[in-house]
Amino acid sequence: MDTVSSRDACLRLGRALLLACCCILAGCAAETVRAPAVDTLFADAFHGSPPAALDADVFALSPAMQAALDSADFRARLKRLGTEQGLVAALYDGGGLQLEYDAARTRSAAEAYAARRGNCLSLVIMTAAFARALGLDVRYQAVVVDENWRRSGDMVVASGHVNLSLGARARAGRPGDDPAITIDFLPGEAVHGYRSYPLEEATILAMFANNRAVEALLQDRLDEAYWWARTAVLRDARFVAAYNTLAVIHQRHGDLQLAERSWRLALQREPENVVAMRNLAPLLAREGRQGEADALLARAASIEPYPPYYYYEQGMAALQRQDYAQARKLFAREVARAPDHDEFHFWLAVALLRLGQGQEARAQLALAAQTSTSPELGQRYTAKLELLRKGAQHQFD
Repeated sequence: MDTVSSRDACLRLGRALLLACCCILAGCAAETVRAPAVDTLFADAFHGSPPAALDADVFALSPAMQAALDSADFRARLKRLGTEQGLVAALYDGGGLQLEYDAARTRSAAEAYAARRGNCLSLVIMTAAFARALGLDVRYQAVVVDENWRRSGDMVVASGHVNLSLGARARAGRPGDDPAITIDFLPGEAVHGYRSYPLEEATILAMFANNRAVEALLQDRLDEAYWWARTAVLRDARFVAAYNTLAVIHQRHGDLQLAERSWRLALQREPENVVAMRNLAPLLAREGRQGEADALLARAASIEPYPPYYYYEQGMAALQRQDYAQARKLFAREVARAPDHDEFHFWLAVALLRLGQGQEARAQLALAAQTSTSPELGQRYTAKLELLRKGAQHQFD
């Protein structure tokens, strides 16, 4: 799921908008919560017609998926290995789909299959679609990993992680087996030891809609973003990230009362949600309610003293004043707490290069390529690495 934080230009915390996405998971209450009067958060009349894709079944099999399912090779794997293992082998083992991880867009099952790429949520949905067609029980989990924050334009987007488990569905009155296989789209060592907790399918659908909202918002398609965020709220009223996304959209549209109402509801549901606090505070300040804004920021700082990009911003300032040793130290701190963030590896490489540490810079740039969120971005880092290897340091950054 994605969480959006309004991360304005320089991302000075408290002034940037924060968003959350899934493979971002933010604030999903475990207990049953009575749905609020969510209609008080909506402004349908100001956002045109909803997109046609809004009501599409994200789990629907495409003709190509059905053909694969019916193929002799697929069926032979199922017969030889059993349904669960056969499905995994058909999709992901050698000779399978050759999937690529791509965080740029959240895809439905059919879209992920056609593109052979997707983020963790897209790949979970695609795998679940095949599994359900085979009569398997599908269980979704959120994996409790550190949120990964990434910037785009004037916003910061947080990402979490989900996976799924497969097991035999109950038949003839007999209970189904416990899930035999957990499928995860991160390397085993990346999630080893992390806790997970179950998610309902309604939450998965809310995450999908929220991600689509964030992606549309990042491309300034405000009306489309609104309808997706609205859908996310209606899919699962417990999914707090959707309220934050809706609030950011309202703020961008100039509907400040609705934005405040949405953030207030997010904080009602999740009182320690620092994303909502840091997004709401600047709005209050602009309305002359500085005392309320300061109280929110103080509360957020007491919960999270060093927010996303804290050391990065200081590192960029150090680069600008040509204090490369300090920049290296600060970027290294961001890398230490977010080792899967390509941007931090890249700027650490820049600082190392300025200090004449070419070998270390190459290592960090290679890590930037490895941790990039899309094949295209990885290719750009690889090209920069090749320039560095050829000694073209003036073209590096």
